[in-house]
Amino acid sequence: MIARQDDEETPLLQRPEQRMARTSPLPWDQFWIILFLQFSDSLVFQTLAPFTPQVSIFALSELESDHTCVKLIRDIGVTNGNESQVGRYVGILQSSYYMAQALTILHWSQLSDHIGRKPVIMIALFAISISMFSFGLSKTFVGLVISRALCGVFNGSNGVIKSMVMDITDTTNLPKAYGYMPLPWMLGTLVGPLVGGSLSRPVDRFPEIFGRSKLLKIYPYFLPCAISATFALVAWLVTYSCFKESVSTRAPLWEPIKEWFLRHSYAQPFPPPRSTLAISEVANSEEVASKPVPLRALLTPKVLTVTASYVTMALFYMAFGSVLPVFYSTPIELGGLSLDPPHIGVILAVSGFAHGVFQLFFYARLNDCFGAGAIHIAGVGSGIPIVILFPVINALARVYGVGLAVWLSIGVQLSLATSLVMCYRTSTNNFASYLTEKK
Repeated sequence: MIARQDDEETPLLQRPEQRMARTSPLPWDQFWIILFLQFSDSLVFQTLAPFTPQVSIFALSELESDHTCVKLIRDIGVTNGNESQVGRYVGILQSSYYMAQALTILHWSQLSDHIGRKPVIMIALFAISISMFSFGLSKTFVGLVISRALCGVFNGSNGVIKSMVMDITDTTNLPKAYGYMPLPWMLGTLVGPLVGGSLSRPVDRFPEIFGRSKLLKIYPYFLPCAISATFALVAWLVTYSCFKESVSTRAPLWEPIKEWFLRHSYAQPFPPPRSTLAISEVANSEEVASKPVPLRALLTPKVLTVTASYVTMALFYMAFGSVLPVFYSTPIELGGLSLDPPHIGVILAVSGFAHGVFQLFFYARLNDCFGAGAIHIAGVGSGIPIVILFPVINALARVYGVGLAVWLSIGVQLSLATSLVMCYRTSTNNFASYLTEKK
């Protein structure tokens, strides 16, 4: 490995003329596991996208003769038939996950510096699996929110995966590693919506196969959730059996807990003797190189600028991704397109696949030709026509129905979103380059 700079101003992704050493090969024996984990993470969350709006209105959208289905309708029908409230409850459901994750992800990343990446990743995968099973078996909106919030609390994989990439690479092969990261996400955005859209309410869509299943009659969204949860368990087994811990200075879990408890519960009434201080200074000087960089040392003006750019871009990107399924499922008279989950799943899958292919084959060339700044400006600028197209598409659907004009407009909107995705990726890479712990 090539030693990194100790300051927080030096970019990790250096220019070709700055590289003095040969490019190191990627450690594929460990890197493929990181890509597999990234795919698992993407698959789980993309599976929920097509039918999340439908869950809130399923209760009153279609009445069936089966008594258990009617009971489910009454339990999950949180909107009470008011279609205009679907977006509100979908927003609450999705925000519960991200709010819980925002409050805990930094602590999980710090904990991974002490106990290792592997235990934290295994906790995250187990939480994802339990959460998905719970989501599919929930009959109330509160149960759905609790499932997502618990997943957010215990899912510390997003930040830790970026740290794992940094752990197993150096300055010469880090850009190449980042170039592969969109691949598993692209596959997840392709497979996840297809699973969620086609396998939700399987008794209605495939009665010859699932018509006799009482479980799937009572819990019509359990099957896609169970598939994603099972895949998360497979990722857990792969991590447990194949991944080699990348943190050399890990400690048992109880030591950070004990240190935190003592730090918050007791205070020293008197200063320690000078001899004790001298001994502790010698011991600390030997361990200082192995300790993680404190958060306060990272908050330089350049890092704060990159962080502000990333947060702004992430806000718009996540808002667009959250509004899109709601817009597709909302009735035309209320401003949407009245599409069902299978159609929504196909649209999201094709869109995710196209975005991933474009990033894979054209992102690096565009970045070399125009630079990250131009890509960022183009992505931000594309947000204006993307937002304007929402009412335009609905107006076309009101006049002509969901026909050729509407599908062409959807294609234009999703094509513009490609620039937005590249901008988000640029912001993500810059953010990771400055904030991920350096070796």
